[in-house]
Amino acid sequence: MVISIPRYIIVALAAVFSGYHLLLAVYSIQVPRDKVPYIAAMILYAIATLISLWPSKNSRMPIWMAAFNVAVCIALPLLVTAQLDPLRVGSDYSTWYPAAVGTLMVITSTRRRHSFAWAGVAFLAVQTAVWAGVGALATLGVVGSLVWVAVSHVLSISLARIGKDAAQYVVAEREAADWQAAQEAHLFERQFRLRQTNRMALPMLRQIVSRHGDLTEEQRRECVYLEAAIRDEIRGRKLLNNRVRDQVMRARRRGAIVTLLDEGGIDELSDAELERVLNSLADALKNTDSDRVIARTVPDGSDVAVTVVGLTSTDDGNASALGRADEDDEGDQVELWLEIPRAGGAQK
Repeated sequence: MVISIPRYIIVALAAVFSGYHLLLAVYSIQVPRDKVPYIAAMILYAIATLISLWPSKNSRMPIWMAAFNVAVCIALPLLVTAQLDPLRVGSDYSTWYPAAVGTLMVITSTRRRHSFAWAGVAFLAVQTAVWAGVGALATLGVVGSLVWVAVSHVLSISLARIGKDAAQYVVAEREAADWQAAQEAHLFERQFRLRQTNRMALPMLRQIVSRHGDLTEEQRRECVYLEAAIRDEIRGRKLLNNRVRDQVMRARRRGAIVTLLDEGGIDELSDAELERVLNSLADALKNTDSDRVIARTVPDGSDVAVTVVGLTSTDDGNASALGRADEDDEGDQVELWLEIPRAGGAQK
C-alpha cells in the first residue's frame, strides 16, 4: 500500500520551518551591530523561501530560481556575520542563518536542483570555517544542514525512481488489461460464431449424414447457399439482421452474387441507427435486380455508413462464364449506387 502525502502539507511544513528561522532572527535583532544588513538578510531569505514554495505545475525548480537561492545563501552569511562577533558564536540565536540556508537548500534539492543545493551549503561551510573556525561547523549547525541536503538528495532520487517504476507498472497493467479484454472479446466472438454456424449448418449436416452424402441437385444448391450464408456471418458481421439475411438469400436464389463486407465502420452506431441502416440495406436488396450486389461499410469519420453497388452484366454472362468477371468488369454496368447515411437522413 502506497501512502501519498498531499503536496500542500509538505509546503506548509517547509513554510513553518522557514518562518521559525525568521522568528529566531527577529528575537535576536538586538545582537548585531548594524541592523540594516541583518534585516536585509531576513528579507532576502523570506523572498527566496516564498518563491521557492509558491505553487507551480512544474515540480522541478527553474534554473533562475535555483541560482537566486544560491545567491541568497551566499549573501546571508556575509550580511549576518559582518555584524556579529565570532567570539560569541553559539551564545544566542543571532546565528540563525546556517539553519535557514540548510532549509532553503533542502527545498532546492527537493525540487530536483541538487547541484545548486550542494553549492549553497558548500559555500556556507567554507565561509563558516573561515569566519569562526572549523569547530563552528558543528556548533552553528552547518553539519546538520549538510546532512539534511544529503538526505533530501537521496530521497529525491529514490522517489523519482519509485515514481518512474510506478508509471511503468501502470502502463504494464493497462496493457495487460487491454490484452486480456482483447482475448476475451476474441474468445466470445469465436464462441458466438461457432454457435451460429452450428445452428445454421446442423440441419443440413444431418441430411447429409442421413442420405450418406447422396444429395439431390436442389439439396446441393442449398449447401452452396448455406456456405455463402456462413461466409456472410464471418465477413458481414454487423451488416446482418434477419431482414438482410432473408433478402440476401432471396437474391441468391434468383441467381445474384451478393457480397457483404463489414470492415468495422459501423461498430460505433447505436442500436437504433444500426437497425435503420440495416433496414435500408434490406430494402435496397429487395428492390434491385442486379446480377452482382456488393455492400461495404465505410470507415468511421464519414457521413456515409454503408455503400451498396449493384452491377448488371451486359454481355449475357459470357465474362462470368469465362472466369473473367473479377479481372475485367467492362461487361458490367452500374445498376444501383446507394449510400446509406450514418445519421438519419435522405439516402443518395
